[in-house]
Amino acid sequence: MPVHYVMYEGIKFPPAYNSERSLSFAHNEFLVRDDDIFNITYPKSGTVWMTEILSLIRSHGCPSWNQAVLNSDRMPWFSTRLGLESALSYPSPRLLTCHLPRHIFPKSFSHSSAKVIYTLRDPRDVVVSYYYFSKMCNSYEDPTSFEQFLGDFLNGELPHGSWFEHVRGWMEMKDTENFFFITYEELKQDLCGSVRRLCRFLGQDLDDEAISSVVQNASFTAMRENPMCSSILLPADIMDQTKGQFLRKGICGDWENHFTVAQSETFDRIYRDRMQGLNMTFPWDR
Repeated sequence: MPVHYVMYEGIKFPPAYNSERSLSFAHNEFLVRDDDIFNITYPKSGTVWMTEILSLIRSHGCPSWNQAVLNSDRMPWFSTRLGLESALSYPSPRLLTCHLPRHIFPKSFSHSSAKVIYTLRDPRDVVVSYYYFSKMCNSYEDPTSFEQFLGDFLNGELPHGSWFEHVRGWMEMKDTENFFFITYEELKQDLCGSVRRLCRFLGQDLDDEAISSVVQNASFTAMRENPMCSSILLPADIMDQTKGQFLRKGICGDWENHFTVAQSETFDRIYRDRMQGLNMTFPWDR
């Protein structure tokens, strides 16, 4: 069955969750509150991981909220139909999630002091993870091949648009005090230090025991065992986990098992061209 994507501002969005109305409302009418905290990513860049981390920080390390409430209820996807209703009814301070690029993020954000946490990941690992996710999630077209999927990624034709434009748009905010960015690779290398940095940014004073609990309960093993974030509770007509696991590997560098030499060279050339002028070095650039 072909998937009929929702189009908004020239970008494809999965039809099961999104509507043109919900996206337009999020963009033009959603009222950002000064104490809102936004978890923003391009797909497959550590969204669920950051959701768990932020939920645990909010709970001062106590895992009971994470283990009893679905992550999409703890941090609503406010640009989707169901998530928008939840976000509008939630008391402050709200934790909110989205994959929106900067240019269609709520207009009211620019007049607020709300905080944004932006997680980004080696785009080659993003492609691999997104490829397997698309094969199991029925709101996405099943890729005909990895070669085809990689081409669509490089051309910015996948749902949620261009990775390059997404990153460049959000990184324009990198020097503002209410913007915090971190990479998936930094989280993998030093989760404890990353949690401490996040706590400072959020003004949350957690003791060592609470920090340790955040780190322990936001581990890949803990998340995979937690049905509130592993998507195991989703019905098969939304996510068919017989075709793979939503939380698949949680590692860095898996792209090396998928890219041919020619694909890697093409990727590097396009990456250098598209990231020119950003004047930033990421862990995967070294």
